[in-house]
Amino acid sequence: MSEPKKPGSKKPGSKEPGSKRPRQSSDAGREAGDAVFAALLARVGEGAPKPRLAPTRRALELLGDPQTVYPVIHITGTNGKTSTSRITESIVRAYGLRTGLMTSPHLVRLNERIVIDGEFITDEALAANWADIEPFLAMVDAELEAAGDDVLTFFEALTVLAFACFADAPVDVAVIEVGMGGEWDSTNVADGQVAVFTPIALDHTLRLGNTIAEIARTKAGIIKPSAAVVSARQGEAAQAELERAAELTESTLASEGEDFVLLKNQVAVGGQLISVRGLAGTYSDLFLPLYGTHQAQNAAVAIAAVESFLGAGTTALSHDLVEEGLAQVTSPGRLQLIGIAPTVLVDAAHNPHGAAALSTALADYFDFDEIVAVVGILTDKDATGIITALQSKVVRFHVTQSQSERAIGVDDLADLIADLGSEETTVRFDDLAQALDSARDWALESPKRAVIVTGSITLVGEAIILADAREWLAK
Repeated sequence: MSEPKKPGSKKPGSKEPGSKRPRQSSDAGREAGDAVFAALLARVGEGAPKPRLAPTRRALELLGDPQTVYPVIHITGTNGKTSTSRITESIVRAYGLRTGLMTSPHLVRLNERIVIDGEFITDEALAANWADIEPFLAMVDAELEAAGDDVLTFFEALTVLAFACFADAPVDVAVIEVGMGGEWDSTNVADGQVAVFTPIALDHTLRLGNTIAEIARTKAGIIKPSAAVVSARQGEAAQAELERAAELTESTLASEGEDFVLLKNQVAVGGQLISVRGLAGTYSDLFLPLYGTHQAQNAAVAIAAVESFLGAGTTALSHDLVEEGLAQVTSPGRLQLIGIAPTVLVDAAHNPHGAAALSTALADYFDFDEIVAVVGILTDKDATGIITALQSKVVRFHVTQSQSERAIGVDDLADLIADLGSEETTVRFDDLAQALDSARDWALESPKRAVIVTGSITLVGEAIILADAREWLAK
């Protein structure tokens, strides 16, 4: 593994904080990258994952098990997985280690899901690695069909691709976000030396279970023998499941509130200042360029995870390197500013727990008098819970839908929202662009009004594309 960086040092050609963007690609390269996404889309989608690991294991076995050639930090939970993954990766990278990061889903392009050393994978590298693994995926597909089983799904094939990309890079460590659940999620073919749990709440109940305990039990499946387990503050039922799994696997368990804690956080320009007592050290007055106490708590979990990875939880991290890692964090789609004059924010809250965190952050970190929410929600989500959580901060709902096949119809969602509030403050739009234009016009009528786009990740992604095309940040 690489030698740690000296505090404050920069790698040649490194980017400034917040500059994580794909390198420019030629038209041919972009077409090749888009072709990879098209090939994945031809498979069973992410909305219908298969509760199995054997096909992914088989494909990786044919490739020489690339997931075993670097250590893995494995991250699951209900909310905060992506942000915690990004924060963890950024701190590890500040130490001079070459990192791989797999998150899901993407907002705009597939490349966002596979990050090498802080940069979205290039179209050329994505296409080259896909060409390398495609014959082996075909072999596994043929074996599955011969056995009367379904071929590799979108996410199974993507997992194989990500692990192959990380081995090809090569990386010193991979930070892997679980797609859904844990035990049977295809990313669980990797053995995480550190298993990380963000807050566990009800979500994906049709696939993971109807109780917190059932969901936590499934997520606890990522804990491997003798792993270091790090968990955010959990409810009693989830905590009991994690303790049981840690005991059965002879793993250590570090829990927020007992073994590490967020000491304080306060609003700062562009984010917040946080202080964290970690497993082995205390890190004070760190700037985190993300909004919301939930993000400060995600940072505390990430710091404990990195302490567990780099020093077995017994050696304090360099304050300067933690500071550098946090300062470079970005979390697209999480209270992200996409427009000014008026202010337009997007947040990928798609369950009641996430929506409640969004409402709290809007109250604590912003000074808006009135907020209009442009919302679209998918059919397998708790729409009532999401809207109820938003009502304390939102005075008006512009109801629309994303292009996802799973989106709730505009009228059905608007009727639900009107029943929870009023018809007068519920406006229907068949088109996202119209909903946003109307919301921006309304916000411009008063100096302290703002727009938030939320309810589903697909809607947020479409809003980001629209705002970029119309250059809302340049106005």
